[in-house]
Amino acid sequence: MTSWLVYPSSPSGNSRCIELAGTDLWICARIDLAFVYPSALDVDRFKEALSRTLSLWPLVCGRFLVVENGQYFIEMSDNPIPMNYTENNELTKWPNDLNIVLQLNKNPLTEFIDEVQTIKLVSGSLEEPLVYFKLTCIVQSDEWVLGISWEHVLGDAASCLHFLNTLSRIYQHLEPPEPSPVFERRLWRQDEADQTLLPIMKQLRDALSLKNMLKNFMSIQNMYDQVNLHFSGEQLDTIRELAGGNIVTIQDSLTAYIIVTLNTYCYRNDDGHLILRTNTTVNYRGVLDSIAPVGQVSNAIFMMLSNNFENPFSLTNVAKAIRSSIIRSRDPKFLESWLATADGLMKNITRENLTPNVGYFANEVTVNSNLRYDWVDLVDFGYKDRCRLYTAWTGP
Repeated sequence: MTSWLVYPSSPSGNSRCIELAGTDLWICARIDLAFVYPSALDVDRFKEALSRTLSLWPLVCGRFLVVENGQYFIEMSDNPIPMNYTENNELTKWPNDLNIVLQLNKNPLTEFIDEVQTIKLVSGSLEEPLVYFKLTCIVQSDEWVLGISWEHVLGDAASCLHFLNTLSRIYQHLEPPEPSPVFERRLWRQDEADQTLLPIMKQLRDALSLKNMLKNFMSIQNMYDQVNLHFSGEQLDTIRELAGGNIVTIQDSLTAYIIVTLNTYCYRNDDGHLILRTNTTVNYRGVLDSIAPVGQVSNAIFMMLSNNFENPFSLTNVAKAIRSSIIRSRDPKFLESWLATADGLMKNITRENLTPNVGYFANEVTVNSNLRYDWVDLVDFGYKDRCRLYTAWTGP
């Protein structure tokens, strides 16, 4: 294995501190991705592109800081990012039978990803990088694997994709994408919070210790098997038309189809498991620039609980209920109240060494979709239509 520390080509952070909102404090979570390419990536060119990208994204070179008065920062201290290169002589080629989303407790990607040590951040380490890179050459097939581990406190999947798209474009000698990254974020006041929203914020209201959360999560992983369904574009268009046409999205109709199928064939006579509500992860960038502009690098997402479905066996009814909840989530006044309330809850969770409860809640299903994120095209490093993406996560 060969290792490097990649510095920004020109320091731009200058130790400036970006204060984090409570909604950014997903410290125990990270995004781990593996991209597979059919042939070599130029290592020197990759390091140069990464160095230039880091100059445009000084937040990524920062360190997570906790101040005694309960404030949380990323200090943009222009630190280097660790990058490793290794060769795999055991595999004849990348296994074609892998699912794109892999079960977390049966994760074959760990060999190809150097993981951010989230526990060190929880413990207050000032030395832990927030991003790791690893390149692996599968010698017998000459396929190359790019592994990335991204600490969630930096931002959500949209932020991670924005950064990686910038890296891919600079590697190809293209201009960085628009919009430019925005690191400052709105900070919320306690008097903006609305405690009447707590019933729809169960994940934050009913926080658990990290030990209990991991115990519950791994229990769920061991009790259930992952199900993989494949839909053609034509099938998705048909489902959308059956679910209501243009008044719902493909994501709404696909979620509704899965819910109605489960309710009809698995839960019809099971009141404890019948799905009556969705808890959907919503990206709120662009609702108002004063809340989060389109280029915001943060965790600009939240969980929106729908109202009960009037008919949990009706594709149209379920899809429309999902769409209605998302429309409500993008109302600026509602959104500001929700985020201010979540901000206080997340700061309390972090202060008390707890973690959000991402476990199972009766009669609800959680939807956290990457449908709108075109990872393989935006992070192809010039291998158009020949990049593959893999990640590990199957939740309750």
